[in-house]
Amino acid sequence: MTILRYGQRLNILVSVKGHRFDRTAFGDLFDEMPGVAAAIVDQPASARLMTPEGMAGFDAVVLYDMPGTDFLARGGPAFVDPTPAEQAGFMAILDAGIPVIALHHAIAGWQTWPEYAEALGGRFLYKPANVRGHHCPDSGYLTDAVYTAQAASAGHPILAGLPEQIPFKDTLFLYEVFEDAVTPLLRANHSFDSAGFYSTAEALAGRMFSSAGWQHEPGSDLIGWTKRSRNAPVVYLQPGRGPETCSNPHYRQLVRNAIFWACSPEQRT
Repeated sequence: MTILRYGQRLNILVSVKGHRFDRTAFGDLFDEMPGVAAAIVDQPASARLMTPEGMAGFDAVVLYDMPGTDFLARGGPAFVDPTPAEQAGFMAILDAGIPVIALHHAIAGWQTWPEYAEALGGRFLYKPANVRGHHCPDSGYLTDAVYTAQAASAGHPILAGLPEQIPFKDTLFLYEVFEDAVTPLLRANHSFDSAGFYSTAEALAGRMFSSAGWQHEPGSDLIGWTKRSRNAPVVYLQPGRGPETCSNPHYRQLVRNAIFWACSPEQRT
């Protein structure tokens, strides 16, 4: 059984960038987290640290980034392939057993790199694409969704000290979740069909909060999970959009538990 050893001090690399976010609120999440010292580094600089050598002195990496999409490209957002060095470095930290905790929009990172999605356990699509041999439409989003997160694995250490149901007002995704490859942690008490979400491709085209001509099959209600990628423990938590969530004591406990769980000796063996 995994024991969360809160007495130890953990050094964490936090990789950030992607859509706009409140840096103060997000920074406070880690500055006020007992037992954790976080170095918050923006992409692409953080990617250069994501090698076993670059991670020396860090116990884990937290992803709150979205590499691989150039939102300022002429003619609209464009996808950028990871360099061979970036691919090799990330896979090497997984091989080395370095824990990865991915938050919120990190699930949309490296749109053209399927192995990255496999490592995290799911994929948020900005545009239609083939996923695991199936053609999938772009993913959906719903901002300021009011919902309850329900424990899906009773007794899991990451849920220690938390109520069985956690209320949130945050963004929800209608996306591709590889449920066959993950251990469920949290499910959202919400309807996941296209009628209640907006098209991400429409948003990229400058038409925010539009679902014109967009259809998506009913999706997974899974918003938190764990998995093993190569030799590394991986956690994904979908909440984390804004200040209200970052200041939520239950969310803070959830992220802290995830870090300590992933860094426990039982998970790093």
